[in-house]
Amino acid sequence: MSEDDKSNASFFDQQISQTEVLDEPTGEHHFESDEMTQVEAEVAETARTGYLEPDARQALVYILKHGVILADQKPVLYEHIVRYTKEISHYLADLYLNLLVDEAAGVALILQQKLAEEEDHEEDIFSLVSRRTLTLYDTLLLVVLRKHFQDRQAIGETKIIIEISQIERGLVPFLPLTKSTKRDRSQLNGALKRMVERKILSRVRADDERYEVTQVIRYVVGAELLSRLLKEYQALAESADIVEQGEMNES
Repeated sequence: MSEDDKSNASFFDQQISQTEVLDEPTGEHHFESDEMTQVEAEVAETARTGYLEPDARQALVYILKHGVILADQKPVLYEHIVRYTKEISHYLADLYLNLLVDEAAGVALILQQKLAEEEDHEEDIFSLVSRRTLTLYDTLLLVVLRKHFQDRQAIGETKIIIEISQIERGLVPFLPLTKSTKRDRSQLNGALKRMVERKILSRVRADDERYEVTQVIRYVVGAELLSRLLKEYQALAESADIVEQGEMNES
């Protein structure tokens, strides 16, 4: 990412640090592989010798590994999470994690606990939820997805579908920031793949041009944050466009 891109993305990074994007926790993305093996083994052993039922242990290990469970994708595991919310929350609390279950939305996800400022051992705590700095392109895509989700939900839709062509049109106002064109489908496809891995998007079966925006987007970009981001990036895009036009006129 260029220095300009880093500067433009810094506003988003400051805001998003309060609500983490939950990555797909493979060895290379979410955990170090050795740490992942150790933590999973410890949780499984503690659950085995503790009071968790087998169904609760299964759900605990899964959400620890994947960060998110959606009811429409993993209905059985989601039911286990709902049934054993209290017990699973207890074990996650020992890892400085919170379990958030939104039954109306059909979402269960893990959030990092915020430690008291007076605690001086924060550096010694092993963090399971990673903070990953998003690219400028990814943050702009999140803004477009959240705006579409909010607009469609406002008119009563419960299953929010978005077409790639709609995403491209939504990115047009921000093109001066990314220096990309809407024909640059490969970059968009890569960003969409990352959103699917993070459970923010879900593929529509047998349709490569449409995605479902999942309820996870609400926890990544809240309504108030969306409003601030739109104003910030629109102002940046307009400023970049003016500069670009001036440079073209001078040449």
